[in-house]
Amino acid sequence: MEHRPSAKNVLHSGYHHPVLRTWQCPNTIVRPENLMFPIFIIDGDNDVQEITSMPGNYRYGVNKLKEALQPVVDDGLKSVLLFGVAQNLAKDGLATHADSSDNPVMRVIPKLREWFPDLLIACDVCLCAYTDHGHCGILGADGYLDNQASIERIARQAVNYAKAGAHIVAPSDMMDGRIGAIKEGLTKAGLGSRVSVLSYAAKFASVMYGPFRDAAKSAPGKGDRKGYQLPPGSAGLAARATVSLLVAGLHFAYHPVFTHGFCHSIFKRKKCQKNLFHISTVKI
Repeated sequence: MEHRPSAKNVLHSGYHHPVLRTWQCPNTIVRPENLMFPIFIIDGDNDVQEITSMPGNYRYGVNKLKEALQPVVDDGLKSVLLFGVAQNLAKDGLATHADSSDNPVMRVIPKLREWFPDLLIACDVCLCAYTDHGHCGILGADGYLDNQASIERIARQAVNYAKAGAHIVAPSDMMDGRIGAIKEGLTKAGLGSRVSVLSYAAKFASVMYGPFRDAAKSAPGKGDRKGYQLPPGSAGLAARATVSLLVAGLHFAYHPVFTHGFCHSIFKRKKCQKNLFHISTVKI
């Protein structure tokens, strides 16, 4: 009788890459393998654009990325986190170009695998940069977020990034049930043991995301994200959100350092919550 482990119980994908194995070990020293370099990939192949809200940081076209990355890889960089930026691609309500063949992230993943074979590649998974309304999911006819349609679309995006060669898919959308949908999709695609899932444990509706939204050109065109991102300071919700991700089989959680000053109440919870939220990326 054949027995298959459920998607949430697959452990191998949490340590399938040498860098991931270092993440699974306790450490108190910041080493190159503990750092992940965020890169904004724009759809103009030869573009290099300074991000005005983040002086000294740039969006790179596919043809410019190798030259930009080579020095930091030579200095010991072990992993990158890719964010797609749609400047010329058409945006629509279904985020068609979130994983199309023209998507800059989809195009650059195979090149990174070729240029830097040992580099761990993670891809942000969210729809906001590709929807015409700038929200992180699919909106229904009534203008409200359709959570089920959203997680199905986000799971397809994650699976397609994985098929392109990503070692990690990193959902940042904050839809209910996204981790389970993504893991099931990876399992059905035969990638359940070869691709890790790293997700926001608790993402707050904070004005401090402003520079990032500028970098990714992903600010909402109307309304806000308070209906699916957490209220600042909501310690109970943050704890519940984290537990729900663990139950769904999440491998790694991360949380932006810049919100720590606004989340001190969460640190007063259990020790395990403090560990989860006190550093930007942790094993769970």
